Amino acid sequence: MVKKILIIKLGAKGDVVRTLSILPALKKKYPESEIYWLTKQNITDLLQNHPLISKVLAIPFHTTEKFDILYNFDIEEEATKLAKEIKADEKYGFYSDSGYPTAFNLNAEYYLNTLFDDDLKKTNRKTYQEMMSGAAALPYNKEYCPIYLNDEDKKFAEDFLENNSINKEKLIGIHMGTGPRWPSKAWSKEKIKEFIIKVKQLGYEVILFGGPDEINQHAEFLQELEDSNIKVYQNNPYNSNREFAALVNLCDKIVCSDSLALHISIALKKPTICLFFCTTPHEIEGYGFLKKIISPMLYDFFPEKQDQYNEELVNSISVEEVLSAL
Repeated sequence: MVKKILIIKLGAKGDVVRTLSILPALKKKYPESEIYWLTKQNITDLLQNHPLISKVLAIPFHTTEKFDILYNFDIEEEATKLAKEIKADEKYGFYSDSGYPTAFNLNAEYYLNTLFDDDLKKTNRKTYQEMMSGAAALPYNKEYCPIYLNDEDKKFAEDFLENNSINKEKLIGIHMGTGPRWPSKAWSKEKIKEFIIKVKQLGYEVILFGGPDEINQHAEFLQELEDSNIKVYQNNPYNSNREFAALVNLCDKIVCSDSLALHISIALKKPTICLFFCTTPHEIEGYGFLKKIISPMLYDFFPEKQDQYNEELVNSISVEEVLSAL
């Protein structure tokens, strides 16, 4: 009998990408299954045509349909309310109880506790993927699940190379996204500039990745580089998720903060260097593709003060450390 399974995962885009790791374990346990994935509209394009997902759904979502199993890996209120309301014979993960996220099952409580207990958050050594496997009551074997690019995506990337006359033999992608929640999550502009100058001297070409939040910052930064006769390329900040991933896929290596680029790069099996300033490196599963560089000041800020900006913190990883990792 075919099992009808609903997965709910909203949250940040990078979290959605790394939660894909649950799919191989589910397919192993339930080979005869249809898996429906409910998420936000802004990430659905990256999940389309995934061979392990039967159908991608987006919020707002209403259904009277009943599922055999429901997994909710999200603590956002919209997700936890849906998890409580949608009919299913078995439920795992998180639901809403009087407006607060609560665990359906005992194994899911551990992840919930890491979100509200700073001491546990600081000492936790389980990866996010391991904690989600626990929330799903599945054994964890470091299951890896890639994202899949199609011919259209690959042509988009090749056109980018051709239109910019880029030699992709030595191509580095740099993405230092932060977002308002953790303003100290990325390397300082001065360090990024110094790094770019030095890798250009080593013969690398550079793509500077960014999104709508980085438009003004990148414009000023790229002008500074141009004034110093340093040529770098940039993606369109309004690229779709698939276009963004296709350009990441062009690169020999990715240097990034703890951001969407990190999870896309790993999902594409790219050698990746990630700088950690105020978020935990231990929850990130690298699958052998990731080199973690951890600020010596991280535990001065994580987790109690990770929402603060600190100039010394964002300069606390040297360019030499990253060049050595490269």
